[in-house]
Amino acid sequence: MMSGTSMDGIDVALLETDGESIEAFGPVAGRAFTPGERELLREAVTEAAFLRHRDDRPALLTEAEDFVTESHAQAVGDFLDDNGLSREEIDVIGFHGQTVLHRPEDRLTVQLGDGQRLADLTGVKVVYDFRGNDMAQGGQGAPFVPVYHRALVLAARLDLPAAVVNIGGVANVTWVGEDGHFLAFDTGPGNALIDDWVRQTTGASHDENGALAAQGRADNKRLEALLRSPYFLRKPPKSLDRNDFTLTLMEGLSPADGAATLTAFTAGALVCAVAHFPVPPKAVVVVGGGARNRSLMAALDTLLPGQLLRADDIGWSADGLEAQAFAFLAVRSLKGLPLSFPTTTGVESPTPGGLLAQPASPLVLSFDSPGSA
Repeated sequence: MMSGTSMDGIDVALLETDGESIEAFGPVAGRAFTPGERELLREAVTEAAFLRHRDDRPALLTEAEDFVTESHAQAVGDFLDDNGLSREEIDVIGFHGQTVLHRPEDRLTVQLGDGQRLADLTGVKVVYDFRGNDMAQGGQGAPFVPVYHRALVLAARLDLPAAVVNIGGVANVTWVGEDGHFLAFDTGPGNALIDDWVRQTTGASHDENGALAAQGRADNKRLEALLRSPYFLRKPPKSLDRNDFTLTLMEGLSPADGAATLTAFTAGALVCAVAHFPVPPKAVVVVGGGARNRSLMAALDTLLPGQLLRADDIGWSADGLEAQAFAFLAVRSLKGLPLSFPTTTGVESPTPGGLLAQPASPLVLSFDSPGSA
């Protein structure tokens, strides 16, 4: 399962895998957050900025963590019921949790979610805390999906080198070379800034299909200022927090022009990323929520090298791919296989990770989610 920094909901996916190859894709589903639930998570992000230790949970973060755990348990129950599956058919759940803070320079990353409680609520083994060991071993703690991206690219027999661009709240990229060598890093903002701007100026949760951006014109002076961030010149490995970039420079723009500028910023950051690839890709596959933004996809089609593909064009699930990835990583964790690598997080050597929670007898879940009344 995956609940990303876009904070739009929980993605659930079933994957059959041995942790190295993909045997079969199962169904994919989602559980959307209500406006009240999204507001709770946004408040948790604000509160988390003051954390000094990853296990600290002041009152608001405790409430948010309870919600994250219980909503994931509900999502599992609904998914199994909807697909006619029993708990006994599921070997393991990969539970990423909700990132509320990622500060690699301080060796601090915080994902809300109680893995043991989720195991008890669902009656299924749970692997959680995927990022902690990487950071303890000197890594950036992100990105973590690249080893799954590589498995997908090799299984799809794409022309190599190829790149997978994941546009969630933050965007990241995985470049895969002809010999299977791979490189990955966060490229810059994905949907988060666009979503924040649209919510602030129009009250909508996001720019549906990029329609607002299509009505506006990018402010080139502000765009150039945004792209002058030293982050884009830093060599990978590198990673970002959702709030490393802000809307400060957007003040005074119309909703449409602001959306157009921020969409161009996400695209421009991805162009900057290409400069770090050993060789330009022959194909670029876009996954995540950004694949549905027509304005962003049009910009990328113009600016990026190689053939631009959407995940759905080649039989991948744009919406469910990150959830699939954490199923894949959970199996790798059970087998002691590495989850992160020197060329993905900067860890010194390939590093395993994740903690295992064994279920006690399942509990009966009943709760009212924030904002649901």
